[in-house]
Amino acid sequence: MRAIPIVALLFGAALSAQAQAPPSQSDSLARELARLKARIDSLEQLVRQLSPQAADTASPEDELAALRAAARAAAAQRDTAPAAAAPTPQFVERSRDLNRLNPEISVTGDVRVHADRDAPVQDNVEVREFEFSFQSALDPYSNTKIFLSLEEGEIDLEEAYAYWTALPGRLRLDVGRFRQQMGELNRWHSHAIPGSEYPLVLREFFGEEGLVGNGVGLYWVAPFGGGAAGTYELWGQVTLADNEVLFDGGNRLSGLGHLNAHWELSRSSFFQLGASGLYGENPDADLKTRVVGFDARFSWRPPERAMYRSFTLRGEGYALTREVAGTSETRLGGYVNALYQLGRQWYVGAQYDLVELAPGVRHWQISPHITWWQSEWVYFRAEWQRPKDGPDRWVIQAVWSIGPHKHEIY
Repeated sequence: MRAIPIVALLFGAALSAQAQAPPSQSDSLARELARLKARIDSLEQLVRQLSPQAADTASPEDELAALRAAARAAAAQRDTAPAAAAPTPQFVERSRDLNRLNPEISVTGDVRVHADRDAPVQDNVEVREFEFSFQSALDPYSNTKIFLSLEEGEIDLEEAYAYWTALPGRLRLDVGRFRQQMGELNRWHSHAIPGSEYPLVLREFFGEEGLVGNGVGLYWVAPFGGGAAGTYELWGQVTLADNEVLFDGGNRLSGLGHLNAHWELSRSSFFQLGASGLYGENPDADLKTRVVGFDARFSWRPPERAMYRSFTLRGEGYALTREVAGTSETRLGGYVNALYQLGRQWYVGAQYDLVELAPGVRHWQISPHITWWQSEWVYFRAEWQRPKDGPDRWVIQAVWSIGPHKHEIY
């Protein structure tokens, strides 16, 4: 028993203390020794009472009985506890992910009703075109745009090109067929221009559909400038010189360059200035063609009234030189267009065209118009065309579009 060593230690400590204590302290030591002996007796009695109980508790039979009781209690608790709900299977619809493989499709309709002063009821309705747009990302590095035009029952390929935007040196590469960056409006599709028709100078110098080429193009944004210091862009395009009006349908290559500069004059005003140059040859016709052009645009749109008020003044001027068998002739042409926004849905504008049909033979036209946007999908335009020579014409134009890229300018 552990009590015996404890008692011995206590006795030893007491005797040692008594031997070392001076005579004056002998009475107090005797009383302390008596108290300790009484305490030891009580501890020995407590040990004797606890020893049989501990032995009984530590018996294997009692331990086994305790384990069985604990097992029965756990089983009863498991039976009475509510069963855990089985996980509900989740079904994921994956078919919609297939839409990511499909191109984004948009369709634009352009119909005009017109009346000439000399023939007010002849050929009054013109289904100008239905344009089908297909756009998609090819991979993380390239995209594609394809535009098909349905005109008078014939399908025409307007544009079809792929482009890469993340090239080194802030470059973008275009490959395919595209409307070329000659001035500003030549790049735009017909339903997006600020009038019912392309300006006269574009139609006379490049053809009814403007300047479109098959080839490659590079686009670069200067890393400097910005804001009041200006933003500068540069285009370089090499295409097949097969335009009938410019090159008499040749099969050589032509080169085009265009420089654009933008300046933010204030929070609400913006100015753009551009210069273009084109050169191409047709040896079969002994023809060399050069075009030089300038364009400018001023835009005003107050930020606090951006949906209700705006004004744009733009213009372009061109000099076309054709050299045939060493003899050259130059023609000039241009236009000025103004567009003012009256409200959220109403716009009024006017355009003045001036072009040389031949050297020294000038033709001009004035075209005021008003446009009402019924919604972001549909607009109507009424236009009066007053040419120098020929009858006046009144035009009602209806344009509607569906799809994610409705009414995009290009």
